[in-house]
Amino acid sequence: MRQVSIHRQIADLVRGLPADIHHHSAALDWLASTDDIWRREKPRTPDPHLVAYVVPVDRMTGRVLLADHRLSGLRLPPGGHVEPGEHPVDTVRRETVEELGVEARLDGDRPFFLTMTETVGDASTRHTDVSLWFSIALGENDPVTPDPREFDGVRWWSRAQLEAEPADRFDPWMREAVGRLGL
Repeated sequence: MRQVSIHRQIADLVRGLPADIHHHSAALDWLASTDDIWRREKPRTPDPHLVAYVVPVDRMTGRVLLADHRLSGLRLPPGGHVEPGEHPVDTVRRETVEELGVEARLDGDRPFFLTMTETVGDASTRHTDVSLWFSIALGENDPVTPDPREFDGVRWWSRAQLEAEPADRFDPWMREAVGRLGL
């Protein structure tokens, strides 16, 4: 029963997002078609499955913190797979502590963005992540402890710096996500 309730809450989160987001209707169709939304087996069962991104934002400088993700080779926000029965907000809190060593100061309890993206890698591991993007408040001078098992390092990025780099070094939706944050 708890999983059904969380499933409904997740569908409500998606319904609450702006309808102009590219994957809005596809995500709602996916949620309506299955209760099997949490990753149960690495790397891709079921396909697709739910992910929560955590975008640390320093509103004073207009920058976001991205990590050099070891597995994907991309610069990504922290975050991870939503565990079975877990609410995405709880995923954000858990992943922020695990991956950055800080408590999450959420900018509200709703995602600001949604994407459905095929992961990188060989055909045996590729799958689609349905990612809910949340933002947290974090200052550039706040100490963080990046998880060395996940990341080769972290760096603060301005929108101009992101746009100056080749897009294929980031999540394909990173630039739009930063734009939706109003940075």
